[in-house]
Amino acid sequence: MTKLLLQLRILECRPLLVWRLFPSIPLVAEEDSATLRSSKAGDDSSDVLVESIFSAVADKVSNSGSPLTQDDVLRAIDRGGKDAVSFDSNPATYWVLDPIDGTKGFLRGEDALYVVGLALVVNGKVTVGVMGCPNWTNGTIANEKDDSSAACNGHGILMVSHLGCGTWSRRLSAEIGQYTTAPDIWKRCFVDTCSVVHMARYCIPDSQTWDMIPLSALFNSTAGESDPENENEILLLSVFCGSLCKYLTVASGRASVFVLRARPTTEIKSWDHAVGVICVQEAGGQISDWSGEPLDLAADLTSRRIIYPSGGVLVTNGGLHDKLVEMISANYK
Repeated sequence: MTKLLLQLRILECRPLLVWRLFPSIPLVAEEDSATLRSSKAGDDSSDVLVESIFSAVADKVSNSGSPLTQDDVLRAIDRGGKDAVSFDSNPATYWVLDPIDGTKGFLRGEDALYVVGLALVVNGKVTVGVMGCPNWTNGTIANEKDDSSAACNGHGILMVSHLGCGTWSRRLSAEIGQYTTAPDIWKRCFVDTCSVVHMARYCIPDSQTWDMIPLSALFNSTAGESDPENENEILLLSVFCGSLCKYLTVASGRASVFVLRARPTTEIKSWDHAVGVICVQEAGGQISDWSGEPLDLAADLTSRRIIYPSGGVLVTNGGLHDKLVEMISANYK
């Protein structure tokens, strides 16, 4: 567990790279250094953890100027914290970072499909996005009959998107942090082409059940192979870890739909969705709230940290979107 916690904290230091490359662009991120700073003032074991994080980050980040210090690393993490920047109602350009989406799965170890995600938002629209899932494999939610999943074969996946340029992926090598060098490594990703609601492949948040989704009034769900002739049953995929993995699954053509219900007790954070939005859109898909309106990343005027989708979030391959919005709206209570 100590090793996993160290890896978690190292991943949380990714704001340092963004800070050094783009010092003038604000950053909205999930983490700050409060826990590390309190640990630093504690016992010897906490000091060792902070020193281990600093050493690992210093080893990965080139520094052409003054020597990197522990305070540099902590301040870089704080750059994305909730009190680091204040916006107003004017259009803005800023980064949105989730150092680990699917933290619980990451801490469990094994082959959890945690995702690192970074997006650039310009005037309320996501223009650039990149996310990586180190444990993605050929067999991850694969459908051997669907060639669209071939774009993401390999161990680990790096997916990038640019507005108007499509969504592209490459596999990661067995050693995380090193990329394979095959000349044809980049492949374009596309959503699947399913246009029949009951034949689509669905995924929902790990913390929600199918009966919480309005579509459950019309369809039962099964985790096994669904019967194409059974128009009252849909296939519900087991896609564990956070929201970004579900976006990745739709963008790579391995699922048709990701649907999430908004709940009064849970805030929906921008970093759980921003990079997924552009990756799915540029792969041919569509994202909206349950009323069919686009997600408003600027709804949280001062911090850009929370989004307020009506009913919930609907992510589809595009061809199913209008049909599903209509069905959800008719059965949403």
